[in-house]
Order: sequence, then C-alpha cells, then structure tokens
Amino acid sequence: MNTRPNIESPNTTQVLSVSFNNDSSCFAVGLNTGICVFQSKTCLLKSTRDFNAGVGLVQMMGTTNYLALVGGGKFPKFASNKAIIWDDLGGKVAIEISTLATVRGVQLSRSRIAIALQNSIRLYSFEKPPNLISVYETADNLLGLCCLTDKFLAFPGQTPGQIQVVNVITGNISIIPTHSSALRAIQISPDGELLATASETGTIVRVFTTSSFAKVAELRRGIDPATIFSLAFNPSGTLLACTSDKSTLHIFDVPHPKKPPKKPANPVPAPSTVLPGAGDGDGRGKWGILGKIPLMPRLFSDVYSFASAPFAAGDETLIGGLPLSENTTPGTARPAKGIIGWITEESLVVVGAGRDARWEKFVIVVGEDGRRYCVREGWKKYLGNG
Repeated sequence: MNTRPNIESPNTTQVLSVSFNNDSSCFAVGLNTGICVFQSKTCLLKSTRDFNAGVGLVQMMGTTNYLALVGGGKFPKFASNKAIIWDDLGGKVAIEISTLATVRGVQLSRSRIAIALQNSIRLYSFEKPPNLISVYETADNLLGLCCLTDKFLAFPGQTPGQIQVVNVITGNISIIPTHSSALRAIQISPDGELLATASETGTIVRVFTTSSFAKVAELRRGIDPATIFSLAFNPSGTLLACTSDKSTLHIFDVPHPKKPPKKPANPVPAPSTVLPGAGDGDGRGKWGILGKIPLMPRLFSDVYSFASAPFAAGDETLIGGLPLSENTTPGTARPAKGIIGWITEESLVVVGAGRDARWEKFVIVVGEDGRRYCVREGWKKYLGNG
C-alpha cells in the first residue's frame, strides 16, 4: 500500500514571486492562478485578480493600479519573453513589450520601464506604444538584477562584479568595480543618495554614494559564504537590512552623506527575552580588543550588524523549484525568500514566496542595557491561516 503523502495538489495555490512597491507600503504577489496585492504594514489583502494561469514575475508601480507582469509557472498566463504592463483598475493589458529572450526582471518608474534579460538591460519610455530608449549589455544576469528610480538605472556591468549606473536624465554612465565575484543583490536608497551591493560570496556588503560613487561603508554580514536574498534601506537611508540563506536578518548603520547619525526616536523598551541571534548593539567592536591589535585579519576590525534576528527561510528544495539556470523560466526556479520592505524608520517586514509564504514584521527596540535589538513583532502565512 502506498502510504507516502501527496507532494503537490493540482489545486494548491502557490506563490511564484513577491516584490515590494517603491515605498514598501504594499507587496505584490504572483501566483500560479493570478496576482494579489497586500498592505505591507498589516498584511491585509488589498486586491486580487484570478487569471487561472501563472504569473512568474510581478512588480507594482508605486501605489498606482499599474503592475508589470511576466507569465510563469507550469501554466503561464503570458509568454516568458513578454513584459506586460497591467492596468488592474481597468482589468486589461495597457502595454505589451516583446523581447527575443526570457524576461528576468522588470522595474517601473513614473516615466520609464526597465527590462532585464540574461545579458542586457532594455530601457523604454512608459507610454503607449513604448519607445526603446537604450540597450545596455551586461554580464550573465539570471537574477534579473536591476534598480530603477526617477534619476538612476543600476544593473550589473559587462564584467562580473562591476555595477553600471546610468543617470537617466543626463545619460551619463558610471562603471564601478564593487566586488571580485558576480553580483547577487543591488539596491538604491529611497532618496537616491546611496547604492548598496553584495556579491555571490555574500560576506561583505558595500555602500557607495551616487553623487561620486565613492565607497562610504563596507559591512560584514558574516565570515562564511552565504546567498544574499535581499538588501533594503530604511526611508531615510541611514539603516540597511540584509537577509541571506543563513535565515538571519541583519541590520546595519549606514553613514549618509547628507544626514548626521541619529538615535531611534521614542525607542520601545525591549522585552526581557530577546530573540536568538540579536546583535551586539553597536555594530562595531564585535571582537573586542582583537580588533585593535595591529596586523590582525581585517574581519576582526570590520563593521558588523548592530542587530540581527532569525526569519523564516524554509526548505522547499524537495517540493518544487529548479536551480536557477538559463533554461529556467519565471516561477519555476526555487521560490524567493527574505524579501525586505521597510514600513517605518525602525520597523520592517520580510516576505517570501513558495508554499510557506510568510509575512514577518520586525521592529528595532532598545534594551535595558541601552543597546538596539531586532525583535519579531508578528507573523502570518498570508495565503492561509497563520
């Protein structure tokens, strides 16, 4: 008699992709059946649309009714080589852009659309019909890494480890050597002043100004290599959060070129029991006096996170999802986890795709010892009972 449990039900709703909008007030979810949008702060469902087919990539444009969609999963709604700008208010396709390869990522601003392919970034005007503005060649970019703001477009350069930044207003292009291995994550701060990067090694996060591209911070996530899931600045650009496959959320202080360091306003006292993995309070001096001994390895003097906390990364390698390669299409690779969105200066949420699609809220608090800690304030399985 076969007593093995069913691995997958054909009617099971699966989250294929998840992403935050520009200000992280909402997060959009691509399902094997359609799309839905949640409020980040409360995890309450804001809108939903049933396509009876899969959406492998979804990106919301601010708080508007426009979303960028790419078909995905076993039964895709759209072809994987098409970027669809969906008008959810009208319930129709507003713009359709076809490419010659699988779309790996889409980013939207108020006036432009950036489409990431495996070896290029294509920049279009946000109009009907869209006008192709520029095409930029990149190194292999299976993750579809790309950041688009009203002023900047950032993406991997033609050499692994380099990042290319285009001022979309002036057309000026800057190439910055950021890491010795291929990029894994990039992010621009909400005010556009800072750029954060992480490589496939996953031990160091580097932060640059966008005015001169000078390096202003080098932050150590850890000693062991890790796969970085997400980087995100808080609204003022003074804190940077990072998640990885170590199932740990790290929070760093970041020197902002136009803002003096400030302490949390009206800090909430920390509970007597702090989550395992909480940080050392100030991000520096992790190794004590060892960091001050001359000729010691640099890891002893590096800047570490001032707080950390575990988040739900899950293990879905056995229940669906292929390793990422040039043959995988949106929604068929292993589901994204640990995607970060800041909802206030000192609180953030972490969401993930897959079967165990969770929303977790974290807050920075000050303990009785005067140090800052990261504490999980709540969580929910947003497609089911939490």
